[in-house]
Amino acid sequence: MRSISKAVAAVTLGLTATLTATADATPKLATEQTIGHIEPVFEFYGAMPTGVTKAPDGRLFVNFPRWGDDVPFTVGEIVGKRIVPYPDAQTNRADPAHPADSLISVQSVVADSQNRLWILDTASPKLAAPIQGGAKLVAVDLATNKVVRTILLPPNALLPTTYLNDVRFDFRFGAQGIAYVTDSSPHGPGGIIVVDLASGEAWRKLSGDPSTSADAAFVPVVEGEEMATDGPDGKRRPLHGAADGIALSADGATLYYSPLSSRHLYSVPTALLRDRNASPAAVAAAVRDLGEKGASDGLEADASGAIYAGDYEHDSIRRRRPDGEWQTIAHDPRILWPDTLSVGNDGYLYFTANQLPRQASFHHGHDLRKKPYTLFRIRIDAKPVTLAPNPV
Repeated sequence: MRSISKAVAAVTLGLTATLTATADATPKLATEQTIGHIEPVFEFYGAMPTGVTKAPDGRLFVNFPRWGDDVPFTVGEIVGKRIVPYPDAQTNRADPAHPADSLISVQSVVADSQNRLWILDTASPKLAAPIQGGAKLVAVDLATNKVVRTILLPPNALLPTTYLNDVRFDFRFGAQGIAYVTDSSPHGPGGIIVVDLASGEAWRKLSGDPSTSADAAFVPVVEGEEMATDGPDGKRRPLHGAADGIALSADGATLYYSPLSSRHLYSVPTALLRDRNASPAAVAAAVRDLGEKGASDGLEADASGAIYAGDYEHDSIRRRRPDGEWQTIAHDPRILWPDTLSVGNDGYLYFTANQLPRQASFHHGHDLRKKPYTLFRIRIDAKPVTLAPNPV
């Protein structure tokens, strides 16, 4: 009996050793690889940010639209490990009774080469129609931190459905320059709004054009789920957003843009946008469909001729080289909805990742966002586009 017991024990030990060796030899299952090296710059534990800009002097500014979060200030400056209201707390106190004199709900901030911070105020809290007399561009002198210019966008450039989204500047034209603004309306026609910064006059181009409109067949898929909201009829409705991301070519001759609800990149000559007499047909005929790039929120360009785009369905940042070829420069599960992009003088591309599709409106009223939201950067070794005034 003792010999049988020893034999059984030996077999048992042998089997155990074999199973252990087999388990140790089993390779780890393949997982999706990351691409590029993204660096966290700042973490947000309060409201959800959208826009970011890196000023030439190194200062960092961000904004927080008033979509429903508790937003104590809609524009802020990152100072060390904290964020402070900019240009001050009083300006950030929304006053619907005097909408021209306060910041209502800011969607984008852009620092220029003239040492100013431009603030694009949608005046559309909770994505509602713009408050009359509140939609505006505000310029702040970064040397004094004082508002030096407020340009109220005229009624002819705005629709009841307008949602001002992003802005780019070319200071070489007109007395003080030109601004190009996207209308990313979730309910009406999209378009490009052109603003003469000297006179404050503004006009719409490509309003309702297919290139500035949401693609009716587009169904975004983020984190494995269709990104949709509950309609009043109980049916799910995919994300609908018109012209959103915007970028100017290094020479300022071309405007690049993309609807939020699309995977295509479009371009149009800026000369036709500035020409108020150019017919809608002529402008539309000049639009080029540059093909698919992935679904994007923000766009940006650098001085070398490259275009950058977020790819919110794939947690990625992509770059279109001057030869037209796309490459993924960052792919990382932490890039949960890359929103605004900004090229800094330090050779980095800055971008916010704000978990936008985890908002309650996309999940039957359940907010799935997990703080913090994050500001990242990635090394690109390029400079920002600078379209400064021509020397006299």
